[in-house]
Amino acid sequence: MAGNPQRRAALVDAGVEVLAREGARGLTFRAVDAEAGVPAGTASNYFTGRDELLRQIDARLHLRLAPDPEVLGELMKAPKDRALVAALMRDIMARATGDRTGYLALLEMRLEATRRPELRASYTESVRADLEEGMTFHREAGLPGGDETVAVLYLAMLGLIVEHLTLPGVLDGVLPGVGVPEGLVERIVATVVPE
Repeated sequence: MAGNPQRRAALVDAGVEVLAREGARGLTFRAVDAEAGVPAGTASNYFTGRDELLRQIDARLHLRLAPDPEVLGELMKAPKDRALVAALMRDIMARATGDRTGYLALLEMRLEATRRPELRASYTESVRADLEEGMTFHREAGLPGGDETVAVLYLAMLGLIVEHLTLPGVLDGVLPGVGVPEGLVERIVATVVPE
């Protein structure tokens, strides 16, 4: 396997683009090479197969969509109340919409995991680790509510993100006078997070 880390990263990011645009069936080494603008056959020198490429895309997406430590540090200076939880949820929404391609690729990974048990196990492990990390963060930060609050926020925000990134018209005007997605984030937090 080739060892140029910058080239590998560029190929993985090209894989994210292809996955988001074409879906898992369109994710071929040839398509990744073309997206990255490298000679045909390059991706096959960096990945043992499609499963390895998908696992590396999964790892890359978790980095791309992770909170910015500086932004998080600033947010965490606020009182540990419902308003802070709302700010954290707005940050999640901003990251998802700011890297729409990355988030769509993440959704494609979920769909591909339904068809491939070997990917399902790996992907389930990484997503579950993220959820548990969120629960731990919430508890240790002293934010209102507990694990149940985090689990319900996770589910509600996931639904909002999926709708907003894939079929945004579904949410337009669903609650009169409530903006999409910002107002819906506020409603989710107000409904789920205790005072």
